[in-house]
Amino acid sequence: MDETLNEQTITMPNALEREFAKAREAWDAGGNTRRLWSADAGLWSGGDEGHWLGWLDIIGKESLRSDALREFALGVHSDNFTDILLLGMGGSSLGPEVLAETLGSAAGYPRLRVLDSTDPCRVRRFEQRLDIKRTLFIVSSKSGTTLETSVLMDYFFAAASAALGRPAASHFVAITDPGSLLQKVAENKGFRRVFLGVPSIGGRYSVLSSFGMAPLAASGHNVSAFLAAADAMARACGPDVSAAENPGVALGLAIGVAALQGRDKLTLIASPSIGSFGAWAEQLIAESTGKNGKGVIPVEGEPVNDPSVYGTDRLFVYLRDVRRSNHAHEQAVRSLEKAGHPMVRINVTTPELLGQEFFRFEIATAVAGAMLGINPFDQPDVEASKIETRAMTETFEKTGALPVEAPVCSEEGIALFADDRNAQSLRRAGANSTLDSWLKAHFSRIAAGDYFAVLAYLDAERPRLKLLQGLRTSVRDCKHVATCLQFGPRFLHSTGQAYKGGPNSGVFLEITCEARPDVNIPGRKPSFGIIEAAQARGDFRVLAERGRRILRAHIAGDVDKGLAVLGAAVRRALA
Repeated sequence: MDETLNEQTITMPNALEREFAKAREAWDAGGNTRRLWSADAGLWSGGDEGHWLGWLDIIGKESLRSDALREFALGVHSDNFTDILLLGMGGSSLGPEVLAETLGSAAGYPRLRVLDSTDPCRVRRFEQRLDIKRTLFIVSSKSGTTLETSVLMDYFFAAASAALGRPAASHFVAITDPGSLLQKVAENKGFRRVFLGVPSIGGRYSVLSSFGMAPLAASGHNVSAFLAAADAMARACGPDVSAAENPGVALGLAIGVAALQGRDKLTLIASPSIGSFGAWAEQLIAESTGKNGKGVIPVEGEPVNDPSVYGTDRLFVYLRDVRRSNHAHEQAVRSLEKAGHPMVRINVTTPELLGQEFFRFEIATAVAGAMLGINPFDQPDVEASKIETRAMTETFEKTGALPVEAPVCSEEGIALFADDRNAQSLRRAGANSTLDSWLKAHFSRIAAGDYFAVLAYLDAERPRLKLLQGLRTSVRDCKHVATCLQFGPRFLHSTGQAYKGGPNSGVFLEITCEARPDVNIPGRKPSFGIIEAAQARGDFRVLAERGRRILRAHIAGDVDKGLAVLGAAVRRALA
């Protein structure tokens, strides 16, 4: 068994260090680590938290299933699949995505890809990259009723069946909780395999269960070794380890103390080789802590810059791949520490030890939730967007169109939309008949301690990602605030919770576009494009109802040209 433990160091300015020391003493005095491991709900809000701690001992239980996973993997290998396409959302997809992008696939095993979008261009692009006759599809949903996963399953089951000339059940695997609708569908259709999850583990805490381990096995990796390495971290975070020596508790207390002292923007910096871990940690932290008007806002993927562009509301966490260290990151982190920013350094010895980081961050998030006095295992505001989406798709099914909406401004192929409250606020701030004036008024509402988030409902291919990254950094460098970049609908199942239920410190720019060409879904009336549009509008409506500062920019024509126009307008508005 590999006993190597990824090293962690925490440095804080003096005033924050004193609070951190007090928190460690108080945590130990209350026996809180033992309370956590014994599922004492009183550590949090006194609600149902004790029912959601199955992830604490999942490593041992999942290890007992490693032989079955190995047998499954050998079958995948012998059938000569070239690709695995995992269809899922939120915690069911982000964990496997980390594993796919950091570990790849073993020699002779199929490549693992993850699709967690209803954007029709992205769906089509994934489909075109596959030899569909030689692709294994993994349908992953704890509830078994997730809209996005269900429509993706319907689409690819029909496509695979058409390509094979027979029902494609032998090319499909399901991962779901016992008794779910997906389990029933999979068994009725005769799926190749059904893996069952643990009901006491929420989706965002599920990566070390079947939801992460079955895809890891299918791509040819040794699940038993991966879990053994993760178990070293679980034992280091055990109930009898003091806060100062406990990696997960120490990280959680640092996050909680920083947030309570106004540093509630947890900024993740990661070596490129393990960069995808940031998106998983982002959804875990945001969905777990962002509720009841409280929360930690994780900032992932924001390009690193000079300390002068950052405010005083940041805690930095640097995940460094020891074997592939990034010189620019090293210099930036040293500069940030020298400037007095709190910094958590985690040295990842090898990507094969990322299982340790999954567990460390799960413990840390639970501890931070206790510090904030919230339930870190529920997601009370996620359902709101789903309700609005259903209402809009039902309207489409009845009338053949989504509800009519009128822009507040239209210029250069960009139509801007705002609810009445936001529109009035922006007009008072100087918005008139031009795109620039509305953006300038919107950005004028950003204050110290706020964060800015781009919510993009479009295909996140690399050239567009570069344009959107440029947009967010323009705002950061001008306003000195934390910035986030999210792609819909995937963020609705993760950071969307914090944006709606967390602190009202976000300023949002939603970006939508026309679905060209659209993609129909067999057996369903709404297309992928209609579903994505309904999700974007539903998200916009809920954010507006929650009193959030939001503006929507809709690109009517060519998406790339529209993004270039929007980016230029943003820069002018900030000048």
